[in-house]
Amino acid sequence: VQLQASGGGMVQAGGSLTLSCTASGPGFSTYNWAWFRQAPGKEREFVAAIRESQSRTLYLDSVKGRFTISRDSAKKVVSLQMNSLKFEDTAVYYCAARDNWIVGVSSWSSSAVEIWGKGTQVTVSS
Repeated sequence: VQLQASGGGMVQAGGSLTLSCTASGPGFSTYNWAWFRQAPGKEREFVAAIRESQSRTLYLDSVKGRFTISRDSAKKVVSLQMNSLKFEDTAVYYCAARDNWIVGVSSWSSSAVEIWGKGTQVTVSS
């Protein structure tokens, strides 16, 4: 499966953006999906994940209540709705996939990702 992220842009603090990750190729429904981000000079970090059964989601503490991850298996799209954006949310956002679900947020490291999409830039102005 190949991934293509879109939806990034520039927004003022307090605003909203929705990122989309479109998958091509077979196997979409068998994967667990996640979003990561990487700010300038920082390591890539986990943001959110959704289990293939859609019964479980995980979020980085700093985005809980503001971001929502969802998936549409029919369209092969994974979305990240971002509300109440803050300056510190500025980063390149990457969608990612993994075969097996990981229970804990702290275990969702970059090395755990099996498939990466190209990033999309999100810039939040203060």
